Amino acid sequence: MTAPLNDERSLFTLVGELPDRVSALVRAEIDQVKAEMSYKAKHFGIGAGLVVGAAFVGIFLLGTLIATGILALSLVMPGWAAALVVSGVLLLIILILLGIAALNFRRGSEPLESIESVRQDLDAITGRGAYGGRN
Repeated sequence: MTAPLNDERSLFTLVGELPDRVSALVRAEIDQVKAEMSYKAKHFGIGAGLVVGAAFVGIFLLGTLIATGILALSLVMPGWAAALVVSGVLLLIILILLGIAALNFRRGSEPLESIESVRQDLDAITGRGAYGGRN
């Protein structure tokens, strides 16, 4: 026996299928939230790691700036100029790492799309909001 087409199903059949469909929808929404939270946690972790990396390189920057000051006081031009160039390179590395970290933090702090979708689904089920005409 073949299954009836969608337009041939009775109201009782459709009402009987409703709990399964709602359950599947809720499971799908929960899976979506899990995926989004995993994405956000990953980007926050990457951003935090890059900030730690920038701080680590910043320690070397401090050391070279101190060496630059010492060498500048001794008036050995080639020595302090070389230390200043190294300091500039380290500063550039820090700025690049912090820029990438900021980008990852921004990506991780975007609002969750599926939370709003779950709210709309709950409003539709309970008959509230834009779906039910009541607020």
